Amino acid sequence: MDPGLPKLDRIDLRILAHLQKNARVTNVELADAVGLSASPCLVRVKRLEKAGYILGYGADISMRKLGDTTSIFTEVTLADHRMQDFSRFETAIRGVDEVLECHLVSGGYDYMLKFLTRSIQHYQEIIEELLARNIGIEKYFSYVVIKSVFVKRHYPLEKFFDT
Repeated sequence: MDPGLPKLDRIDLRILAHLQKNARVTNVELADAVGLSASPCLVRVKRLEKAGYILGYGADISMRKLGDTTSIFTEVTLADHRMQDFSRFETAIRGVDEVLECHLVSGGYDYMLKFLTRSIQHYQEIIEELLARNIGIEKYFSYVVIKSVFVKRHYPLEKFFDT
């Protein structure tokens, strides 16, 4: 943990747990849920925001209702493994809107990416464009998601941290 960050207590963790499940909760409702009065609860939320524990608030959109989409996980192996090779790839991939996640991983390949595209054809066009840009990709393997059994949108904070 960063020594410059404020230490979290169990009430802070309860605030974070409630906000990640329902960011639209009113301050009064949040305060009641975590056992505080409204004013101290708001002070804590502002402190958590300022310290960077809360990165933002947003709507969870049902992409299925907007139209057909395809989720694809892609393993990427780079041709070279110098610091500048990783940096060049990460800078380029950060600018691809269809890439929702990019993880540097250990094991048999370098990165795990998660794409959300209109179709497999759309995904292939993106991959071909990335290969043409010469950003260091040696090989890639694609895994098309047939069905998402579940996607959790919140972390079980109480199981990760002792307070």
